[in-house]
Amino acid sequence: MRNAVMDSLYQLATDNSDVMLLTADLGFGVFEDFSLRFPDQYLNVGVAEQNMMGIASGLAMEGKTVFTYSIGNFPTLRCLEQIRNDACYHELNINIIASGGGFSYGGLGMSHHATEDLSIMRALPGVTVLAPSSAWEAGMGVIALADYPGVGYLRIDKSIIEDPLLESEFQIGKARKLREGDAVTIISTGGIAVEAIKAAEELKDVGLDCRVLSMHTIKPIDVQAICDAFCDTKGIVTVEENTIIGGLGSAIAEVCIDMKFDVKRVVRIGMNDRYSSVVGGQEYLRGYYEMDKFAISSKIQNYFL
Repeated sequence: MRNAVMDSLYQLATDNSDVMLLTADLGFGVFEDFSLRFPDQYLNVGVAEQNMMGIASGLAMEGKTVFTYSIGNFPTLRCLEQIRNDACYHELNINIIASGGGFSYGGLGMSHHATEDLSIMRALPGVTVLAPSSAWEAGMGVIALADYPGVGYLRIDKSIIEDPLLESEFQIGKARKLREGDAVTIISTGGIAVEAIKAAEELKDVGLDCRVLSMHTIKPIDVQAICDAFCDTKGIVTVEENTIIGGLGSAIAEVCIDMKFDVKRVVRIGMNDRYSSVVGGQEYLRGYYEMDKFAISSKIQNYFL
C-alpha cells in the first residue's frame, strides 16, 4: 500500500506545486526520491508529531494541500489535540497518513498497535476516515482526499488483498464489492479484508455463499450498501483490525438503528475492549484475538446456519 500511496503523491506533487508532504522522521527508503524531486514540497519535522500538525495547519491556511505521514498511532493519538483544535476546527485540507494500521507492527508491542485510531478519528467532526483494503484503493484514496474538503485520515496496512476490481470506480463514501454472494454479507475495512475473503471461500463448503464488501470509507459511511446487504442477505458481519467500540461495526450498527433494521442480524468482529499485551506478527495476533479467517467462519456458522 505504501508504494501505491507514494505513486499517487508523486502524481499530485507533479501536477500541483501546492501539494506538500510532511514526515515525522519516518519513511526512510521511501521518501528520498520525493525529497530530491520536490525539495520545496517536502519537510521532515523530526520526531515531533505535535509540531508537524501545527506546521501542516499553517501551510494549509496558506492554501497548501498537505499530507502528513508517520506510523501506527503516532500521527493521530500522539497529536490528537493539534488535529482537533488546529486542523479540524478550521476545516483545513490536511490529510493524515498512518502506515501500519492494526497489528502491522505487532512485534513492537502495544505502543505500536493501532487498534483505536479508526474509532477516535471517526469521532472528530468533519474528518473523512479511509482504511483501504488493497494497494489500488490506497493509491486512489490519496488522489480522492487531495480534492476532498476538510481533514482526511488514511490508514494503510501491511496486509493487503489482490484486488479483483469487480468494481473499479473509487469514490469516497461508496463501498466496493470484492466478492459476490447472497447468503451473508461480510463487510471489512482495511487489509484484514484478506481474512474476510478467505473465510468466504471456506464457507462455500457449508453452503454459505458470502458477499464481501470493502468499506474503505468508514466516514462518511455507505448507507445504501448497508441497506442492500441487509435486504439481500441474512445478515451482516463486520470485520475490522480495530476495537469494536466506535469503529466500523459501530458505524454500521448506527445505520441499522436509524433505518429500524433488526440489529440482531449484525455481528461485529474486532478487538474487544482491551489492550493487546501480546507481541507477535500480524497474522498471529489476528488469530489470537479471534479476527482471522477461522474466527470469521466460525462466527458466521454459529449465527447464520
